[in-house]
Amino acid sequence: MNFRLRTLLPAFLPVFLLAAFLLFSTRLSAQTTDSLRIAIVGLEHGHVSGFLDDLPRHASFELVGVTDPDPALFAKYQKQFNLSASLYYKTEAEMIEATHPQVVLVYTSIARHLPAIEIAAKYGVSVMVEKPLTISLADALRIRRIAAEHHIQVLVNYETTWYSSNRAAFDEARSGAIGPIRRIVVHDGHQGPAEIHVQPEFLKWLTDPEQNGAGAMYDFGCYGADLAVWLMHGQRPISVTAVANHDKPAIYPHVDDDSTIILQYPDAQVVIQGSWNWPFSRKDMEVYGATGYAITIEQSHIRIRHQHDSAEQLTEAKPLPADEKDSLSYLAAVFSGKIQPHGDLTSLDTNITVVQILDAARESVRTGRTVKLTDIPGLPN
Repeated sequence: MNFRLRTLLPAFLPVFLLAAFLLFSTRLSAQTTDSLRIAIVGLEHGHVSGFLDDLPRHASFELVGVTDPDPALFAKYQKQFNLSASLYYKTEAEMIEATHPQVVLVYTSIARHLPAIEIAAKYGVSVMVEKPLTISLADALRIRRIAAEHHIQVLVNYETTWYSSNRAAFDEARSGAIGPIRRIVVHDGHQGPAEIHVQPEFLKWLTDPEQNGAGAMYDFGCYGADLAVWLMHGQRPISVTAVANHDKPAIYPHVDDDSTIILQYPDAQVVIQGSWNWPFSRKDMEVYGATGYAITIEQSHIRIRHQHDSAEQLTEAKPLPADEKDSLSYLAAVFSGKIQPHGDLTSLDTNITVVQILDAARESVRTGRTVKLTDIPGLPN
């Protein structure tokens, strides 16, 4: 090394280090303060109102566009949530080209999930849809191909994913505290979409089997299927047996309003009760192991009893981690690389199996027979 450079380097080293630190700090600050650009596709799913209500509490997101073929529907939400008129676009492609979102959140009918994902994928835009993923296994497998070809994330949002009580039950099973799982019973639903007065545009497609896949069986059976696949660590059931009732044909002439789905595993059984006939809204489950049980109560409480306990204990579940407390926090964590969505409640692989279960349940109702499930390459068996 040149003698003069060797003698000057110690004097200038602190300056070099300070400059490098400032440059790194500036870049890190830019990365952490940049908002995730999101857009809404469709307004006919009533859950969009909950999203718009929650969005102001997430400063790290920027809503850049909203698309729906019905301008009057946008006008309704524009007034309710004080949205800028400049957010509205008639088509998804037009919106993506103009606003360049990083993620689109899909609030269409279930049947329109696949077309929405296809359009987003062409632009390399990731997608989060409302539950369930889609209406058939064929569509689910097509979505997997699209996601792989275009290197995008496809995630599925369930309200129950963000229940700390469900995570507590999962942790009880995973730790072995209740022994190997032997039975899971899941209850989901409410009095019925008409009875609780959902939005007219929401009710219209919920009661259309071509747009919803079925009735209560798809609307609420999907929650139990999602939880079952997660609790069983992705393991596919051997078979699916389902029954569906039309207890209120005057209100729901074209779709079921009550359903029971039974999943048979080699050493366990899952019973999923999705209904529009509960006397009140409920989302809870019972997980029975060989040596104990965990029963969830609403969002944040759980009843637990282990083999040598004299009585069960009612406890408040531990809060979820900050990155997993709601759909937007989870989405931000996925895009920052903090979470890899594989095998969890929201991931694409989990939800392909969920749709396989729902598809088989619908076929079981149609035929009155138990449906054996086949392996899907690339997924747990």
